[in-house]
Amino acid sequence: MIHPQAIIEPGATIGENVSIGPWTYIASDVVIGDDCQISSHVVINGPTRLGKGNRVFQFASIGEDCQDLKYAGEKTELIIGDNNLFRESCTIHRGTVQDNSLTQIGSNNLFMAYTHVAHDCIVGSHCIMANNASIAGHVKVGDHVIIGGMAGVHQFCHIGEHSFVAANALVLKDVPAYVMASGQPAKPFGLNSEGLKRRGFERDTIMSIKRAYKEVYRKGLSVEQALENIDAQESSPQLSAFSESIKQSTRGIIR
Repeated sequence: MIHPQAIIEPGATIGENVSIGPWTYIASDVVIGDDCQISSHVVINGPTRLGKGNRVFQFASIGEDCQDLKYAGEKTELIIGDNNLFRESCTIHRGTVQDNSLTQIGSNNLFMAYTHVAHDCIVGSHCIMANNASIAGHVKVGDHVIIGGMAGVHQFCHIGEHSFVAANALVLKDVPAYVMASGQPAKPFGLNSEGLKRRGFERDTIMSIKRAYKEVYRKGLSVEQALENIDAQESSPQLSAFSESIKQSTRGIIR
């Protein structure tokens, strides 16, 4: 149901079985997929595309111009996948031409109240950002990442898949896949082993990742030496995800 007091600009595309509450504004260059639920007092600017089954709670601002002072009104985009949950007062901004003109969010994510996703961020799927967590511009977040309440991530940082960032953490460097980060600035605090178990990782796979973690964080080796030792181990896609998240780092990893 679309409430008669909702404002939907001509040109907006609304899918089937979509509900839009009163005093919500949908801009002309917005596409909303089937089965989405948009509460009252929401603003969705664009160009923005939402997939199917997304739910947006009141006072959220989706697809707004970014806060980068270099932004001069260029046409940039926000693309959102399916079945995401955006709680009260989330702010999700579009990209800038200084990057790829795109902010992108995957599917099945939970963005709790007052979370912020800045311009040019790429967020994977099955992630959770707890209340007041914020990621700055150009941040990349892998799949199955949890970012705790009040945590902040510096621009251009990469947060590897299946990692865990604790509440109030300040992330200034990249967090490798599977690693738990906490503190200001954030430091490594072991592997997210419990999360890996819940997601069906086999015991032997978790043990191989733990051995690789020790090479990087427990033996006093340089990153290069640790990676050489990891590469000498019997490889697996899961172990490769850990080493590749380190090899691809441009800001350096938390240590």
